[in-house]
Amino acid sequence: MKSASLPSLRVDPELRQAAERVLREGESLSNFMEQSLRAQVTLRQNQREFIARGLAAREQARRTGAYYSATAVHDGLRAMLASAGKRPAKR
Repeated sequence: MKSASLPSLRVDPELRQAAERVLREGESLSNFMEQSLRAQVTLRQNQREFIARGLAAREQARRTGAYYSATAVHDGLRAMLASAGKRPAKR
């Protein structure tokens, strides 16, 4: 697949200097910007999916009338954590 380019980005000199100061050995500013963009795209996709699941769960609860108290949810999560702590760590 052919690569595409993004519009050039104008920033304050202080922001550019701050970005350059955190570059890892061998990392270019372009690599840093691409990684940052990928991370933000992934974050926003995950946020969108999380909200969609929440809205779907709300609609299902309204449709079925099945609601759970915070206490019941917390108890269930604690049980899951306790059970996960008893299993050997995955490698």
